[in-house]
Amino acid sequence: MVLRIIRESSLNAAPSSLTPRDRLVVALDLPTAGEALAMAERLAGRVGMLKVGLELFCAEGPAFVRDLQKQVPVFLDLKLHDIPTTVRRALEAVLKLDPRLINVHTQGGPVMLEAAVEAVRAHRAAGGRTELLAVTVLTSLDREALAALGHAGRPEDLALAYAKLAHRAGCDGVVCSAWEAASIREACGEAFHRLTPGIRPAGAATQDQARVMTPAQALKQGSTWLVVGRPITHAADPAAAAEAIVAEMEA
Repeated sequence: MVLRIIRESSLNAAPSSLTPRDRLVVALDLPTAGEALAMAERLAGRVGMLKVGLELFCAEGPAFVRDLQKQVPVFLDLKLHDIPTTVRRALEAVLKLDPRLINVHTQGGPVMLEAAVEAVRAHRAAGGRTELLAVTVLTSLDREALAALGHAGRPEDLALAYAKLAHRAGCDGVVCSAWEAASIREACGEAFHRLTPGIRPAGAATQDQARVMTPAQALKQGSTWLVVGRPITHAADPAAAAEAIVAEMEA
């Protein structure tokens, strides 16, 4: 099947118009809806989005996401990766929640990416707001881990190749390490979003991330959105921790 290049004007703000607060995405890596909703209440008005991953979504389901979005917009981090028809149908089901962002795995290939783009574009044509990101290389994977998977070379080279594939397919942006944000922006343009996990304030532990960067460094590299999890959600005062990161970004 020939890949169709799909392009349209974004319904949402350009990266250059986002404030530092808009750019901060907090990963709600918490086990229950009660804890997550309490955290959302503490962070409402202080962050741009909340990220709901597989653990929380599988545990609590769509109704929880609807409740959460009453407080803060949601990035639904499901990393869908399957045959094209399955991914399209899964997206059609979950897009009823109208999350701010949703993602798929670039490794599903060009036809799968095209199917995902078609589902999201149809949702937007019907009045939805969701934008589609494609995961490039997980920030937990370093060169040694990729070699074990059969990928020779540097993570940043593979991430750039995947980003170009996602861009050609019509995705709105990618999930990548901040270390790759500058090269992806250069190759795919400023309007092609770059959401970067693995962000750690200066002096914070890297934990299970292999390729990390501070918020200020990530902005300089061209990140559109910065994902921060435990440095905020596990802090004694999560709201203050979020404000400190926003202040670092503003500075």
